[in-house]
Amino acid sequence: MTIRIALADDHRLLLEGLAQALNGIPDIDVVGTAVDGTQLIELVAATAPDVILVDIEMPGTTGIAALGSMENAPPAIVVTMHADEEHRAKAAAVGAVGFMSKSTPLPDLAAAIRAAAAGESLMTDDAESILAKHQDPVLSAGAAALTAREKELLGMLASGVSGTEDLAHRLFISQKTVKNHLASIYDKLGITDRAQAAVEAIRLGLRPRSDD
Repeated sequence: MTIRIALADDHRLLLEGLAQALNGIPDIDVVGTAVDGTQLIELVAATAPDVILVDIEMPGTTGIAALGSMENAPPAIVVTMHADEEHRAKAAAVGAVGFMSKSTPLPDLAAAIRAAAAGESLMTDDAESILAKHQDPVLSAGAAALTAREKELLGMLASGVSGTEDLAHRLFISQKTVKNHLASIYDKLGITDRAQAAVEAIRLGLRPRSDD
């Protein structure tokens, strides 16, 4: 199932970057963005998203005011720099099901979106366990075809290890085998270089090995 989401934030660069990152996750589709609460209300009415991600402080109609004014609003996750108890209480008062910092890692944010779409609330003491349950992304056909070794190599790239010699040394394989694995990864994910592979690894929630 693809989860349709709407985003609202008055920081346009951050908004564009977040939209691009979330659109790269196979089971998430950004249906539109807004830079203030009024635009968000109109966007939700026009697109009927499954989940809303919204900032608190925006010009004009704030994110909290926008959520409070919607009837039968979809589940909303507040993503903010103001991650304090006062703002959390305001978010809960208007029905938000999640309250997260803008520094939240992308895999955790994606897990929160899946939880919200499934009807679960992250405004409880069980938030950590709920997030853990939704960490595994729904993979595209290409990503699902990745082997365990290819996923391990992607995890290395996500951790900043990109040199062929370093990858070979850490994985105890030859440099030629590293290049063969990379060629296979590029083909399966429809990408062309290691930088793109590192981004895909992060989007897919692949973690570097714990001993690195």
